[in-house]
Amino acid sequence: MKRIILAGIVAACIASTSVFAAELKLGYIDMQRALTGSEAGKEAKEQLASKVKKYQDEINVKQDDLKKLKDELEKQGMLLADSARASKEKDYQNKLKDFQRFTKDAQDELQGKDEELTRKILEGMEKVIKEYGQQKGYTFIFVKNESMLFVDEKADLTEEVLKLYNSSRKK
Repeated sequence: MKRIILAGIVAACIASTSVFAAELKLGYIDMQRALTGSEAGKEAKEQLASKVKKYQDEINVKQDDLKKLKDELEKQGMLLADSARASKEKDYQNKLKDFQRFTKDAQDELQGKDEELTRKILEGMEKVIKEYGQQKGYTFIFVKNESMLFVDEKADLTEEVLKLYNSSRKK
């Protein structure tokens, strides 16, 4: 008798699982591809590239100045009086510290700007993904990552979501 009840419970579980599986709708987004493929992502990349170039130009000028100062110090170092040499060395060390501070500040600003722009894009994309999932009846929409061992390409929603996201920005 217990076997019949157990068999009935197992059969009911299998039947309910197959009904649930029939209603289960899964998809995934390749977020990296969506970020780089979106119009906002391309604009952000251009903005950052412009800032990088500006900083790189300033860094190059400062590096050249430091190199000249160091060369001057090495050439004239022995000829200068101790106080003059010490003054030039101190000047060089101060400019070197300023240069290092400037490059660190530039890196920090660029990283902050990148994170800010990425966050804005992700927030907008998340909203579009949620709306898309609800309208299309998805149970789950995942972000593709390296822990996903197998993903059927038919479940890739990246292009559809990307089109929706780009068109939502134009409104």
